[in-house]
Amino acid sequence: MTRQGGRRNLGARGGLKPRSGPGYLGLLTLVGGLAAVGAGLDAHAAASRDIAELSLEELSDVKITSVSGHAERLSDAAAAVYVITNEDIRRSGVRSLPEALRLAPNLLVARVNASQYAISARGFNGTIANKLLVLIDGRAVYTPLFSGVFWDAQDVMLEDVERIEVISGPGTTLWGANAVNGVINVITRSAADTQGALAGVEAGSAGRNIGARYGGKVGDGSGAFRVYAKGFDEFNTRREAAPGATASDAWSRAQAGFRMDWSGHRDGLTLQADAYRGTEDQAALGDVRISGANLLGRWTRDLGNAGQIRLQSYVDRTQRNIPGSIAEGLTTYDLALQHNLPAMGSHAWTWGAGYRLSSDHVTNAPAIAFLPADMTMRWWNVFAQDEFALAPDLRLTAGAKFEANPFSGKDFLPSLRLGWALGPNSLLWGALSRAVRAPARLDRDLFAPGNPPYLLAGGPDFRSEISNVAEVGYRAQPSPRLSYSVSVYRNYHERLRSLEPTGSGNFVIGNKMTGTTTGLEAWGGYQVAGNWRLGAGLLLLRQNLRLEPGSGDPTGPPGAGNDPSSQWSLRSSYDVPAGKLFGRGEFDITLRRVGALPNPSVPAYTALDARYGWTVRPGVEVSLVGQNLLDAAHPEFGAPATRSEIGRALFVRLELSR
Repeated sequence: MTRQGGRRNLGARGGLKPRSGPGYLGLLTLVGGLAAVGAGLDAHAAASRDIAELSLEELSDVKITSVSGHAERLSDAAAAVYVITNEDIRRSGVRSLPEALRLAPNLLVARVNASQYAISARGFNGTIANKLLVLIDGRAVYTPLFSGVFWDAQDVMLEDVERIEVISGPGTTLWGANAVNGVINVITRSAADTQGALAGVEAGSAGRNIGARYGGKVGDGSGAFRVYAKGFDEFNTRREAAPGATASDAWSRAQAGFRMDWSGHRDGLTLQADAYRGTEDQAALGDVRISGANLLGRWTRDLGNAGQIRLQSYVDRTQRNIPGSIAEGLTTYDLALQHNLPAMGSHAWTWGAGYRLSSDHVTNAPAIAFLPADMTMRWWNVFAQDEFALAPDLRLTAGAKFEANPFSGKDFLPSLRLGWALGPNSLLWGALSRAVRAPARLDRDLFAPGNPPYLLAGGPDFRSEISNVAEVGYRAQPSPRLSYSVSVYRNYHERLRSLEPTGSGNFVIGNKMTGTTTGLEAWGGYQVAGNWRLGAGLLLLRQNLRLEPGSGDPTGPPGAGNDPSSQWSLRSSYDVPAGKLFGRGEFDITLRRVGALPNPSVPAYTALDARYGWTVRPGVEVSLVGQNLLDAAHPEFGAPATRSEIGRALFVRLELSR
């Protein structure tokens, strides 16, 4: 289910000119070979995918790890956490990781153009949003260039995702700086759970993509592996300011990788790697080119009476060349240790430490520069957390992390979480946290133009941004058919980034913005019948940011992000009984409403996505997907003069598995 897009170049008459992405022919060959194998064999009966097989009670029992650092039931987590399951992704028909994140009602997701997204939680959204930490199988996909995520460089085989844990709110004790407004943890399946062959081909009005995966056993069966390859083309969007004109932003990308897992009596070992290459059109300056590779190893050991230990290390190499701007090569080495001690009376301790080294090389341009161009950066951290029972139904988690960064020194990140089980299926929780957004190269080393005299200069004294956060929430399942979660929060922000005049006609980056963010997040599910489930989500957000006395920032609070004051979504998943229409099928619809963005102004929009899928025979599935069905096109982010419109799209998908 490789749900990425495709690509086209539109000529003056709007004709289609296919263009192969990197490695595209090789991927086609691989997919074609696996498809032929799958079609030519009598596949055994596939596991049933009825929505009724995973009840709301079972969903509440899903084990998550991102809140406390160890496995716990979702219903016991003292945080605003939403889990996107593999079934959610499959039945939604989404084609990319950013689109899959729209399924989380506690996230702000806006598509900018064919390849760019703005994603955040609890405000401060933008293409360089910097208060959300994102991990893929424990690897932080963070760039020290701006303390955020390049979303065009993040991809996974969506069929292999086990779940995506989305925490809105700080996760600082476990995850450290930049986990200010939320944490996204993408967790893929063990290789043992992805055995056999799978191939998918998808094509439609907005793109095309292909993907294949094969998994098998290693040695005596204690080990397993999988290999995969995928590629996509995403077609041009349209420019809003010039109706009918292409935005010349088509995008192609290819990626391949593997994962190997071994499990023994007391030990577990994981080794995985990915490599990718992509090209993104620009209207005049030449194609943007990105590439990268990563290798991760993780060892876990059951120490018996001494608890459990996990040691993880990875190396990540990324390259980005933006004609007319900069080129960057970044290599990161990361090592992390975590030790979960056995329960000692009513106490359960977790502690750990980490070290990261990044080597960054920037090739500057006349318009913009990062100085010095070459920089080696080091981070280290230690943390400890105690989870203890104040009473049989009352649990307090207290923790703190010390973290050092290469720009502003050390930060102290404490947190308290209290969970009160009011009954077997309800939890009242509250949390107090101190979170920071550590400086990035953009804050300290950015200069424009690239040579003196500089109109804009990085702030040599720029310090970590601070957020003190109070949260309270309630999660309940009053009946087997109904579950819901509600949380409210208030963030007190200090030392937010500002743009300060120097008195000499230029500007320097400073810390002279402050204010609050207040919001409500709610979602729930209702099992109408054994084959029909409804879901809903609501987000309300109010920001009150202001410049400190003495600030001369000409952009003011609008420069901190662009967010809607509200958004809501409704989802329906219905299993069509066998014998109707095309036989046993699945019909899913999602309706979402995103409020207007204030500055730059973007109109509110309502979008409807739908999918109908049916099993032709065991191992052969066909689905039809429609996206943005309520209008021909709409903008989601950016200034009117340059932004793209995201258009209606129709796709057909064929998936073969054995």
